[in-house]
Amino acid sequence: MTVYFSDGQFTKREELTISIDDRGYYFGDGVYEVIKVYGGELYTAKEHIDRLFQSAAKIKMTIPYADVQIMEIARELVKANNILTGHIYLQITRGSAPRLHQFPDPSVQPVVTAYAVNNPRPLEGMENGVPVKSVEDVRWLRCDIKSLNLLGNVLAKQEAYEAGCVEALLHREGVVTEGSASNMFGIKNGTVYTHPATNLILNGITRQVVLGLCKDLCIPVVEQSFTLDEACEMDEFILTSTTSEVTPVISIDGRPIGSGVPGIITKKLQEAFALQIPSFIAGE
Repeated sequence: MTVYFSDGQFTKREELTISIDDRGYYFGDGVYEVIKVYGGELYTAKEHIDRLFQSAAKIKMTIPYADVQIMEIARELVKANNILTGHIYLQITRGSAPRLHQFPDPSVQPVVTAYAVNNPRPLEGMENGVPVKSVEDVRWLRCDIKSLNLLGNVLAKQEAYEAGCVEALLHREGVVTEGSASNMFGIKNGTVYTHPATNLILNGITRQVVLGLCKDLCIPVVEQSFTLDEACEMDEFILTSTTSEVTPVISIDGRPIGSGVPGIITKKLQEAFALQIPSFIAGE
């Protein structure tokens, strides 16, 4: 039996109900987070939960739980669902109220839901690399908020999928921002380049981990935007996310990156990342 969290209690899926008046359903009026689980342990959970509260504050929404309570909910879902390698999905909407664009009365309580699923590490993509497709970034200008408004991301991902690619490489008038569900890094002459953490990208938790690993490994980093043409001329290229970890990009729009195989710095970052995973077992 899969255990979910909804409306203040743990419940079975078939007993879970969401009101048709939920503002997440009407407007995408809410925020979310995905926390990875390795070896039955939450990974970078504090960082994800902190960002959840930051996103909520940016849309003027108060989460009806303290951060320690959210952490305990996540841990209980891992335990109740016997998750070894997987992830937790957390979502908070502004609550259930008649469909009006302005915020509802303050008495309306936000709705918190969460679940846990098994999800293996993407070992094949990490080992062999993946192709990506460039797509114009036409999303709104507050991509720093991890909100439920993901239609632009969905359309970009679908365009990449239909082209036989794993991810969309988003760009605004030729300047690379991020992926539809990931952050992007180019590597040239031993230096790592990535778009700065502005309102145009989500400052991914895995992105932050990788930047920390670069510092530990004495790999130079430049947080500076670069063009799509420059991306195609990189020696190596990687995408990062909670579920993708550190995945090499071997081609952009069919053009091979470097020699068309994962590079040396990419492998160094993958190895360093793997050492941080709780209960990591080589060759899982």
